[in-house]
Parts: sequence; structure tokens; C-alpha cells
Amino acid sequence: MKKMLALLLALTMAFALVACGGNNSSNTGNNSGNNTANDQTGDDSTAAGGEVYYLNFKPEQDAQWQELAQLYTEETGVPVTVVTAASGEYETNLMSEMGKSNPPTLFQVNGPVGLANWKDYCYDLSDSAVYGELTSDEYALKDGDAVLGIAYVIESYGIIVNKTLLAEAGYGVEDIQSFEDLKKVAEDITARKDELGFAAFTSAGMDGSSDWRFKTHLANLPIYFEYQDKGISSTDAIEGTYLDNYKAIWDLYINNSTCSPTELAGKTGDDSKNEFLNGEAVFFQNGSWEYANLVGEGKYTDEDLAMIPIYIGAGDEANQGLCTGTENYWCVNNSASEENIQATLDFLYWCVTSETGTQAMGGGEGAMPSGEPGMSFVIPFKGAIESPNLFVKQDAEMLAAGKTPVSWNFTTMPSEEWKNGVGSALTAYAAGTGDWDGVVTAFVDGWASEYALANG
Repeated sequence: MKKMLALLLALTMAFALVACGGNNSSNTGNNSGNNTANDQTGDDSTAAGGEVYYLNFKPEQDAQWQELAQLYTEETGVPVTVVTAASGEYETNLMSEMGKSNPPTLFQVNGPVGLANWKDYCYDLSDSAVYGELTSDEYALKDGDAVLGIAYVIESYGIIVNKTLLAEAGYGVEDIQSFEDLKKVAEDITARKDELGFAAFTSAGMDGSSDWRFKTHLANLPIYFEYQDKGISSTDAIEGTYLDNYKAIWDLYINNSTCSPTELAGKTGDDSKNEFLNGEAVFFQNGSWEYANLVGEGKYTDEDLAMIPIYIGAGDEANQGLCTGTENYWCVNNSASEENIQATLDFLYWCVTSETGTQAMGGGEGAMPSGEPGMSFVIPFKGAIESPNLFVKQDAEMLAAGKTPVSWNFTTMPSEEWKNGVGSALTAYAAGTGDWDGVVTAFVDGWASEYALANG
């Protein structure tokens, strides 16, 4: 069915290109411009008359992608449109856009589960120049010998700490080496909240812009430790061995926060970020991608911040590192015209090899030609620059010290519906309208049923 739809989409696009000279309704520009980015090696040839439409996954980097698109068009004459999906809405947006006459030429999947849904739409990148720039095949997403996705950023997440506030409370990051340490510090801050003037944790918002931090990223921890015990990398039936630990960290977040648990359903990602920026809380669960939003004029300096592991009272906590991995794989739409496929491959190659592209993707404050901050990514390509991102540096320091990073196993979660079920159960539990058994049911029974649906 997917292959038939892909064929129909390709025929529709081909007709549209003939009918309107290659321009789609969302792109403007001169398609006959010289592509000066094509001084590349590999089997790619230059694109003539092609366009690029990137459905971007990362709202926090929208401004940088918009600027890069404009710069590339100015340099090459090739129109590049970037549309950014709302936080938590990528899969829904992708399904909608893929059904249109001019679908994205560039999209992303989150790993093997995402690839299973979209592999019929993925162009084989095996012979592409951009694939040749990867530093390791570890960052390629394959189906047999076909390379259907390539990772474009390696990231870390944990608990971001305002060291200044932590010191005011009488502690340093060195005092937090386990879940019990974190619990002791957080509950002490809560006990003195009025005196100190700040809370332990920012709000664990459960609206769509924020709930992914807990139904996906926090949920990764009990999955990781269960996988470690069993020596596996995926499963058709999670047992929930560490769900008591999941409950313990969730209770710690919601009971030592800037707001009451009953308010979390309406709290957003921006609420949580702004609480942290305004000095209302010491701890903020988030990732290295948030760095550019926290530093700079009128914000924090590197001296104010740190990232520590998310401890849940499991495993070897003394040697636990940050959660490090990727769920960001570029895929090129094989239903696009040859010209648009080539234009997309050229754009990707330029992003990871040109000075402008690598500075924008890997640089920090002032890295964009406009003077705005770059994306501060660690990109797994040969032309990558060293990231100025503090949290990336701290991850490297932990690795050098022999700490073991927590791998990103949430890419094996069976479906978006599973995540939503866990998120709804967490929200109900926090609000007092549900109990923890509801979370366990959503986690364990929901996993089995959603896996069966996806693989039946």
C-alpha cells in the first residue's frame, strides 16, 4: 500500500512539475541559478532546476535553519523551504505533508521504529556524497545494504543545574552522585522554599510542547536498565522491572516543583524554560539542544550551569553518565523528482562540508552569518567543528573519566500512541485523577499491544 501511494505521489509530482515549470506553491525563486555547492566528491551530480523542502523536527533550531536555507538559495539559486513542525507533532505533520502533491524532499525518522513506518519513502543514500562524509557507519540507519537514513546530530540530556542557586542552598554538583543525593537536596530545598526564594525543579509540563521530556526521555531510563539486565536492544514485551524507580523520580519532580502537581497538564515547555531562566528553580530536565537558549546576553554563562545524570536509583550510579545518542536521522524522499532529490542531496552535502554550514550546525554564540547563535550540535561528519556547547563538553569529560553514557533506547518504543498513553497516565497520576497502576498498565500492556499492532 505504501509503495503504491509513493508511486502515486511521484506521478502527481511529475505532472505538477510539467504543469508549472518545477515551482511548487510554497517555494519561490530562480531554479536556473548555478549550484556553486557542487564541488563535491562521490557519485552525486549537480542539480538542475531542483528545489528542497525540509520538514524540520527541531523547533528550537528553526531560526538557524531558516537562515541557512536563505543563504544557500542566495549562493546557489536553488530554492530551499524549511517548515518546522510544532513540538510533539512531527509524525502527524509528516503524515499530512506526505499526502500532498508537493511533499517534503527531506524529512527525518527517529530510528528503527520510525524507519519501519517510512522506509518505502526513503531514497537509498549508499552512493551519496553526504553519506561518504559520515565518520562512522554507526550513524547510518540501514535496511539490509541500503542506507535509508543518516544521523545529523549526537546529543545528550540530563538534569541541567543552576549552580549559583544550588550554592545558595548550600550544595555543589559534587554533592549529587545518586538518586538518594538528588532526593535529599531537592526535598531540603522544598522545605526551605520560602526562605530561599526558589524551588528545586521547574514544572514538569505535560502539554504537547513538554510532555516528551517525561513520556519519552525520562521513560528511557527504566527501559535502558531493563535492557541492560537482559542484554537486549529491543523487545516485543517490556516487563517494567524498573517502574518503581520511574515512579520515584517522577514523584520527586512533581512534588518539589515551582507548581502543584495538579497544574502540570497546562504547563508548557516555555514555562519550564522561563522558570529556569528567571531563577525560579535549580533543576531543569532537558538536553544539550537547549544550551543556546540558556546562555548569552541577559542569560547565563557557562560558569552558572552544569548538566548531571538523571539518577533513578538503578545500576552503577557512581559511574553513570548522561543520556547520549540520537533520534535524528535525515531521510530523502524517493517519491520526489530526480531534480529535487539531487537538489536535496546537494543541500545536505553543503550543510556538512561548507564553512557556513558546519559553523551554523556546530557553532555557538555568534556562529550564524547574521550574528545569531548557531545550533551547537555535535555532528557526526568529517568536517565537523568542535562544539562550544558546555553540556557537550561535560559529556566528553564524563566519558574520559570512565562513566558509562545511558543509551537512547526510546527509539525502540513501539509507537507514538504508546508514548501518548504513558503521558496521559502520568498526567492523570499527577493530577490525582489516576493512580500509578494506570501508568504501569500503559507502559507494560500498552507496549505489548502497540508492538503487536506495528509488527502483526
